[in-house]
Amino acid sequence: MLGKGRKAKALWSCLEKSKTIVEMGSTHKLVCETKTLENLQRLTKKSRKVRRFENEGVKFFKHPIHGVQLQSSTPLPSVSLILLLFAFCSISESSQFCDAGIGYGESCGVSSSSSTKLLIKGGTVVNAHEMEVADVYVEDGIIVAVRPNIKVGDDVTVLDATGKFVMPGGIDPHTHLDMEFMGSGTIDDFFSGQAAALAGGTTMHIDFVIPVNGSLLSGLEAYEKKSKKSCMDYGFHMAITKWDEVVSKEMEIMVNEKGINSFKFFMAYKGSFMINDELLLQAFKKCKSLGALAMVHAENGDAVYEGQRRMIELGITGPEGHALSRPPVLEGEATARAIKLAGFVNTPLYVVHVMSIDAMEEISKARKSGLKVIGEPVVSGLVLNDSWLWDPDFITAAKYVMSPPIRAAGHGKALQAALSMGTLQLVGTDHCTFNSTQKALGIDDFQKIPNGVNGIEERMHLESGQISVTDYVRVTSTECARIFNIYPRKGAIRAGSDADIIILNPNSSFEISAKSHHSRSDTNVYEGWRGKEATAPLWGDLGGYDLLTWNCVKC
Repeated sequence: MLGKGRKAKALWSCLEKSKTIVEMGSTHKLVCETKTLENLQRLTKKSRKVRRFENEGVKFFKHPIHGVQLQSSTPLPSVSLILLLFAFCSISESSQFCDAGIGYGESCGVSSSSSTKLLIKGGTVVNAHEMEVADVYVEDGIIVAVRPNIKVGDDVTVLDATGKFVMPGGIDPHTHLDMEFMGSGTIDDFFSGQAAALAGGTTMHIDFVIPVNGSLLSGLEAYEKKSKKSCMDYGFHMAITKWDEVVSKEMEIMVNEKGINSFKFFMAYKGSFMINDELLLQAFKKCKSLGALAMVHAENGDAVYEGQRRMIELGITGPEGHALSRPPVLEGEATARAIKLAGFVNTPLYVVHVMSIDAMEEISKARKSGLKVIGEPVVSGLVLNDSWLWDPDFITAAKYVMSPPIRAAGHGKALQAALSMGTLQLVGTDHCTFNSTQKALGIDDFQKIPNGVNGIEERMHLESGQISVTDYVRVTSTECARIFNIYPRKGAIRAGSDADIIILNPNSSFEISAKSHHSRSDTNVYEGWRGKEATAPLWGDLGGYDLLTWNCVKC
């Protein structure tokens, strides 16, 4: 018989929501009720080639990411934005990206459609530092011209975007799809995760390869197989889960042969992914020699371990113990330490999921001193607070568990301000989804709750409303393209760029919910948030273009 209280409610909720748990070694996978993705599966009928983009290390920071004079422009409407349209086209290969770096989605196939032409007329074209009323003419998935009053023939499909914003599609720099983690596996794979991304206005993402056995080559091979389900463009970062001479040599192969040039190091997760300062210093030196970008998960792993032990001794075993065991000061300390080590060897540093004022202030000081440091907040840290971790319902509280933790009210507003001022550069999601049954693995011990929240579908919707329209494009698309050397092919509305285009209109309303989102997770940390709804038909077919209309969320 089930007992009373938080635990009983959680177990009953899992029994109600789930079907079968299949045990595969140490990994538990939920076989849950299949969500209908009928509208998104239409992407596979007339879809384009899906590519994995490579990076060239010598070109990092070619486009400056600091010292840019931001232009004043129209602020976002208080009701935020609505995603009205995406155009997904057949895109010809470019000599800029070698075949080895291109992945083709099995479920998407290869488009055989003839030449496609589209004119987006009369919209306000928004790039990172400028906006103008202009037409956008597209052929075969490439933007050919951006200027007022473009004249076209009868063979061109014309879309009227008058009164709407025409923007580059979002690029999410931080995702975890089909990843094994904490005795479980993320519920979203490369199809469902990318379907959610496309539904939310993101047209490219960069996922982290997490090698299970430490081998970078084996890890990449595994993720290349996983990514065959892809239905949109993507790239890879490589996580380093141990450090030795073999891994050092494999980093050279990643950069020189595999097109991966960004490497993530963990300063947390003691006993598994964490590497100590001596090894971190060696890894940073290796990144410098390769011209690669070092990335860090910045938390003091030794102190977190002590904090977890202390919480358990005090009998604090629920989700609130997760936040209490890894306070902001530990994130700030690790961020400062990583910055100093990177500065010591003179290599650029990218700090992932900046969640606290403490970490943000360390990044601000470093950038003011001239160090090359990039700060990436994630949308959950910008708009949520940690009060949910104390919810009496375990499933509700557990769905907010991620690392570093979502912080107390005040941190998010400070991060928003830092983002608008350029102290922080771009917004990711750290999309890493688990369902309620998987989260319940930690019902007796918060240390066993799989860490991760959703966000890939919501990121483009959940900006603060306090930034300008041009800054919105900068932090959701352009800066990521610049940092990872795919600008201006991505992240811009200009001649020669890929036609990854979204058209946004601030009208109507809807409510975000796990019942209607496209992730396979049965929970959503933005449940109940109000948003805006598109008025155009959900799907349309324009001569080889797949059109998806979707919604936007109000902050």
